[in-house]
Amino acid sequence: MFKNIYEYHANVCKVLANPKRLEILNFLRNNELTVTELVKSMKIPKSNISQHLAIMKDTGILDSRRTGKNVFYKISNKKVIKAFDLMREVLIENHSKRNEILTKSLK
Repeated sequence: MFKNIYEYHANVCKVLANPKRLEILNFLRNNELTVTELVKSMKIPKSNISQHLAIMKDTGILDSRRTGKNVFYKISNKKVIKAFDLMREVLIENHSKRNEILTKSLK
């Protein structure tokens, strides 16, 4: 059982290891959006965004609902955004520490 959860965890991390997917998450953090709305915001081709959304949906990161011709996407669990924000905090702190060490070594 543990092996399966580790494999799933690694797969989700691989999906989130793409800058465009992280950007999509950020746009969806507080809103449910359509592909068209994401295309306008991100200024990348619809086919590209659709691929990213499909991958994120297959992994369970996003949910979707259809209303007429529009498909609306949203984050499946708000804890995904908490993890996103926590990871960003860690990266910023690590970056600050590295800069601090570099600055001290140059003195």
